[in-house]
Amino acid sequence: MSTETADHQRAEILAHIRKTLVELFEINASDIEPEARLYEDLDIDSIDAVDLVVELKQFTGRRIKPEDFKSVRTINDVVTAVEQLMQR
Repeated sequence: MSTETADHQRAEILAHIRKTLVELFEINASDIEPEARLYEDLDIDSIDAVDLVVELKQFTGRRIKPEDFKSVRTINDVVTAVEQLMQR
């Protein structure tokens, strides 16, 4: 995959995550930056995280295992985890 294609895919994933967080949790889109921490900055709790994973499962069409998201702390981490899922 070319760098340009990978960057485009990451941008699409980020856009989807941003849209999902705005719709599900009423978070301001401007707060959803790659460096934003899910729990500390965006106030996403463990139940919200489960809802997000369910939505990402539908988005990717892939089964998501809890360990896929264990080390996720920031929006950028979520994008990376989704990107890896889509490459399986």
